[in-house]
Amino acid sequence: MTSFALSLIIVAAFCHAGWNLLAKKACGGTAFIWIFASLSAILYFPLALWILLIEQPVIGSYQLWLIMGSAVLHSIYFILLDKGYRFGDLSVIYPLARGTGPLLSILTAIFLLGEHPTPIALIGALFIGIGIVVITGNPFSSKENTACAEPLAKAKADVALIQAESYTFLQDKKSGARKSILYALLCGSAIASYTVVDKVAVSTYLIPPLLMDWSTNLGRVILLTPYSLKNWDKVKEQWLTHKKEALGVAIFSPLAYILVLTAMVFSPVSYIAPAREISILIGAIAGAKLLSESNLTVRLAGAGTMLIGLIALSVG
Repeated sequence: MTSFALSLIIVAAFCHAGWNLLAKKACGGTAFIWIFASLSAILYFPLALWILLIEQPVIGSYQLWLIMGSAVLHSIYFILLDKGYRFGDLSVIYPLARGTGPLLSILTAIFLLGEHPTPIALIGALFIGIGIVVITGNPFSSKENTACAEPLAKAKADVALIQAESYTFLQDKKSGARKSILYALLCGSAIASYTVVDKVAVSTYLIPPLLMDWSTNLGRVILLTPYSLKNWDKVKEQWLTHKKEALGVAIFSPLAYILVLTAMVFSPVSYIAPAREISILIGAIAGAKLLSESNLTVRLAGAGTMLIGLIALSVG
C-alpha cells in the first residue's frame, strides 16, 4: 500500500469515528437520522448525478430491489446504533458494532455458504470474540454511582433513602448496559446483512459504489419521511439543538466511504480492509477522552484485541 493510500485510509478512519462521536453526542433518535440523511442526500447529489451520467449504469428491477433492501437494512442499523448510544458509551458500542459485523459474516460464510476460512481467519475470529468479552466484561461497573451518592450524603439525606436510590440507580445502569450491548450486537448483525447486499449490488449487478451509497441514503430518507412528518415537532427540536452534529454526520459518513473507495482504485482490498479498522481504537479513545467515559485501559485492550482479530480475518 502506498503512503497516499494509507493516508486516505487513516483520514477515513477518523471521519468514521468522528461521525459516530457526533451521533453519540446527539442521540437524537429517528428524527435526527432523517435530518442527516436528508442533508447527505442533498450534499452528495451532484456527485451521484455525475456518476449516473458518466458511467450510465443499468438500473433495472433487480438493482432497485437491492437498493431498497440495503436502504431498509441501513435504516435499521442507524436506529439500532442510536439506541445503543442512548444506553451505552461510545468506547463500548462503537467497537462492538464495528467488530461483530465481520465476525458474523465469517460465521455466516461457514454455516450457510459452506465456505472454509483459513486457520489465520479463524484465529482472527477468535480474537474478535475475546475482544468482545474484554470490552463487555466491565459494563456494569458501579463506579459511576459514587458521583450520585456524594451529593446526597452532603445534603444529609436519610441513609436508607440513599441506599434505596443508589440501588435503583445501579440497577438502571446495569439494565442500560445490557441493552446497549444488545443493540451493539444487533448493529453488527445489520452491518453483516447490508454488507452482503451491497457486495452483490456492486459486484454482481455492477451498481457504482458511490451511486449505491447515495441511493440507499435516499431510500432511507423516503422510508423515514412518514415518521418525520408525523413527528415534525421532534424534527424541529433536533434541528434547533443538533444542527451542527447532523451536518457533521451528513458530511463525514459518506466521505469516509468515498475515501476508502478512492484508495481501492490503486491499492489491494486485502491491505485496505484491515487498515481502516484503526477507527475502532480511535472511537474508543475519543469516547474516553472527549466524552469522559470510564474504564479506558480495559476498553482499549478489548478494542486492540478486536483490531488484531480483524487484521487476521482480512489477511486470512
